[in-house]
Amino acid sequence: MQNFTDQFLQYWAQFSAELNIPKNQSESLLSILSFSYSQNYYHTHQHIIECLELFHQIKDRLEDPIAIELAIWFHDVVYNPQASDNEEQSAKLMQKHCVGILKKEKLEKVAQWIIATKKHQPSKDHDLNYLLDIDLAILGSSPQRFAEYEQQIQQEYSWVEPEMYKIKRAEVLKHFYQMKPLYQTEYFRDLLEEHAKRNLSLIG
Repeated sequence: MQNFTDQFLQYWAQFSAELNIPKNQSESLLSILSFSYSQNYYHTHQHIIECLELFHQIKDRLEDPIAIELAIWFHDVVYNPQASDNEEQSAKLMQKHCVGILKKEKLEKVAQWIIATKKHQPSKDHDLNYLLDIDLAILGSSPQRFAEYEQQIQQEYSWVEPEMYKIKRAEVLKHFYQMKPLYQTEYFRDLLEEHAKRNLSLIG
C-alpha cells in the first residue's frame, strides 16, 4: 500500500508542476484526493495509479490530455457504494476545488466526462472514449489482478446480502461481456478486449 501512496504522490507532483498549481491549492487538492482514495477497497490510490499509467501510454493520442488527466484524478473522488450519484458528486467537488486550474468551460467539460464514467456509453468524443476505456481497463487485466479486483469490489459491497451480491454482480459483468466492442478505442481493443472477455466469461 505504501508503494501505491508514494506513486500517487509522485504523479500528483508531476501534474501539479505541469499546471503550475499554486502551492496552497495543490496541497489542499492532494489532501482531498489522498483522503478520499484511502477510504475504499478498489476505488483507491491503486486504481488511480493504474489509470494514470495507461494514460501516460496514450496521452500523445489525445486532443486534450490535461483535461483527461484531471478527470482521472477526480472521477472516483466521491465514492459511496450505497449512493447512486457518486459521479455527479465527484464532478461537483472537482469544479468547486479546481477553480483557476483550467478555464471554466474546460472544467465543465471535465465534469461531464466524469459523469460519463457512470454508464460507460460509447461517445462521439474522441478523448472521452479513451477515458472510458482506461476506467474499464481493469476488466482486461491479468487473471491475478482481475481476481483481486473482484475481491476488492466484493469488500466494498460487504453490506449487501451475499446471494444478492452474487446475482447483481453477475448482471453487471454480463453487461460488460455482451458489449460489442467493450472498448471504444482501437488501442484498447487491441490491448485488452480479448483478455477482458476471457476474464468476464469465467464469472457467473
